[in-house]
Amino acid sequence: MVGGTGDFGLALAQRLVAAGEDVVIGSRDAERAAAKGADVGAAGASNEDAVRGVDIVVLAVKSDAALPTAEYLATAIGDTPVLSVASELRFTKHGVFPTEHGRSIAERTQELLDAPVTAGLHSLAAASLAQGKAEGDALVCGDDHMAKELALELAAKVVSGRALDAGPLASARALEGMTAVIVNLNKRYKGHAGVRVVGLP
Repeated sequence: MVGGTGDFGLALAQRLVAAGEDVVIGSRDAERAAAKGADVGAAGASNEDAVRGVDIVVLAVKSDAALPTAEYLATAIGDTPVLSVASELRFTKHGVFPTEHGRSIAERTQELLDAPVTAGLHSLAAASLAQGKAEGDALVCGDDHMAKELALELAAKVVSGRALDAGPLASARALEGMTAVIVNLNKRYKGHAGVRVVGLP
């Protein structure tokens, strides 16, 4: 998990470890990764080592570091599927807005990697994951079927609801934008909002 020492990455790692998964937390500082990983029962390593020999790479760095990090790790990642969880947001005195860029971070990440990229978990908050499975459903999108199945399996382990296939990678534009809506709700109502989809079999 690249960026696993941040609040979201560490909370996600904690939930995956609790679900019985082997997790490697990555950081630019391998010693810091090892120390943080030990707190949640995960291994720690440099980012380069953390992405090698795994089933799926979770790119959990902050949005402004997502693309440079993906580009830097492209060779180490190779063809290992990647799950992008970042959302590019604009914080203003009038509220939180989605990016003005026409394409999602996930789509731009796909342009930098040979690996198939999926996007998801944008409706989950670090504070919720730190307490247990996040309430609600998790939405995942992507163009590669096998990569999306891996991402859906991962997502299902960390929510109380379902992991749902939200379509092609282009849907990441909506998922990343949804983060702005959720942050605005959390600020307005002092909570940790999630998403639950109704009306599906």
